[in-house]
Amino acid sequence: MKIVIVTETFLPSTDGVVTRLTEAIKYLRQLNHEVIVIAPDLGVNEFEGAVVEGVRAITMPFYRYRPFSLPQKQVKSIIKHYSPDLVHVVNPVSVGASGVYYANKLNIPLIASYHTHIPKYLDYYKMYRPLKPFVWNYIRSLHNKALINLCTSESIRKELVAKNFSNVDVWKRGVDTDKYHPRNYSNRMRMKLSNGKINQKLLVFVGRLAIEKEIYKIKSLLDARSDVSLAIVGDGPARQELEEIFTGTRTVFTGFMHGEELAEAFASADAFIFPSVTETLGLVILEAMASGLPVIAASSGPTMEQISDGTNGFLYENNSTVSMVQAVTKLENNQLFDQLKKNARIEAEKFSWIKPSEQLVEIYQELLEINNAEIS
Repeated sequence: MKIVIVTETFLPSTDGVVTRLTEAIKYLRQLNHEVIVIAPDLGVNEFEGAVVEGVRAITMPFYRYRPFSLPQKQVKSIIKHYSPDLVHVVNPVSVGASGVYYANKLNIPLIASYHTHIPKYLDYYKMYRPLKPFVWNYIRSLHNKALINLCTSESIRKELVAKNFSNVDVWKRGVDTDKYHPRNYSNRMRMKLSNGKINQKLLVFVGRLAIEKEIYKIKSLLDARSDVSLAIVGDGPARQELEEIFTGTRTVFTGFMHGEELAEAFASADAFIFPSVTETLGLVILEAMASGLPVIAASSGPTMEQISDGTNGFLYENNSTVSMVQAVTKLENNQLFDQLKKNARIEAEKFSWIKPSEQLVEIYQELLEINNAEIS
């Protein structure tokens, strides 16, 4: 197959969408499928034998942290040049909207996938909150031009179906269990993440630093527990505000980490804390589990799908400091803590990137069959 993937985000950016895409592309290339990626031009021209066609990117005034590509005609010329068997648009909003429009205009089978809960994010930005119904309508109209839609968790699938998205299926989750592993523990990294307080219980958060991630809520835990340290790994538009909020607490901001350094950061902590309830999945949860960390997470549809409370982590009530503190306090039971760590790793080992990649190939083939049936 010749596949064009149009995505709002790609390398060198780092997030769950990019992780999933790069793993899928590796697998597609191993099967000798031709892959062309259309993405914001951030200087990457090739990945694992896939051509990366960069399109003009700009920085939005309301989100200066990362460049975006607006809808543009260049997408049409690229798609037309490669004449693919199908187009896969990832998170159609901006440049992805061009992918949807031109795939339909050129009569090329289209699949779309939903990864970022943008309408939900608007709840955290007072100025944009009134736009939420419009944003839902806009995103739904784009997705419903695709023959097949994918999302990343069953709870989000149910929400999208309730919002009248059509033909929605769940794209399975995966994790690199060789890259993320308890053996990556490093005393040097633990010293760095704990600011030298290696004997305190060390929690780690990994992700984009933005308001909708609700990272600020962890401060109440640090106020309640003087024996807990926190490492915040990542960067984003809310970093300066968060650094001010956490001033005077036992918190270390590391900025971005990648590769071996990131794997060490996971494995060198005691537990992973995940306060966000706006995720469509949260791949970092599996990465933490693969590293042997119990996960302490705010209860939401996607976290409940991944965390068995009391078995590989603990769920706490969102907006409840008491519930969060109680969850962390349970880690003091050494026997339970050791079992949680083992169970987290065992759970992660159930998920490789092979199955979701195999699934994607099957869905691509199904897409072509549906399209051929409609033509005939």
